[in-house]
Amino acid sequence: MVQEVKQYRIGVLALQGAFAEHINLLKHLPDVAEVVEVRTAQQLEDPSLDGLIIPGGESTTMALVAEASGVFEPLRKFVQTKPTWGTCAGLILLAKEASKTKKGGQKLLGALDVSVNRNNFGTQIDSFIANLTIPCVGEKPFACFFIRAPVITYINTETVEPLVQLDDGTIVAVRQGHLVGTSFHPELTADDRFHRYFLQVVRECQANV
Repeated sequence: MVQEVKQYRIGVLALQGAFAEHINLLKHLPDVAEVVEVRTAQQLEDPSLDGLIIPGGESTTMALVAEASGVFEPLRKFVQTKPTWGTCAGLILLAKEASKTKKGGQKLLGALDVSVNRNNFGTQIDSFIANLTIPCVGEKPFACFFIRAPVITYINTETVEPLVQLDDGTIVAVRQGHLVGTSFHPELTADDRFHRYFLQVVRECQANV
């Protein structure tokens, strides 16, 4: 007897940034029944939304747009309990603390018990690709795109698990239960293994409810 594959409704916060690339990758995964472009509080409050990706972009702008559109507080509530993955700017928004913020500071969701340093490697021209081994997605090296990327400067080791480190030990991806954060952009490659990993996180969280 063939076991039916559970399919999920996955949202991508579509207020600003590189949300289209995440959507394109998710649409090709057999475990995804529907991809939702999340722009309203009502979408975040829908209990059938199984998980959410907060994409890369400009974290300050993303927070301002979320606040102006009435999405920030529902988003803060969502990430407390529902599977959420933040890439680059999304990682910054999930963090409890961020340094090198713009004048006036950076409003954060504060769910992921880490500190991050914004634009750690410099400006756009300092972007680079690193082929890194990521145990949670397999032995084959993963092409990690770092674009004005943050790095993780502190983690609460009691609750947060490092997933990826650079050769110098700098942490660039973590998991904290239902939350995942990456400094790099897995959506900019055709390699869907990290998106599959996030679906595994969704699956595990639902199994533990």
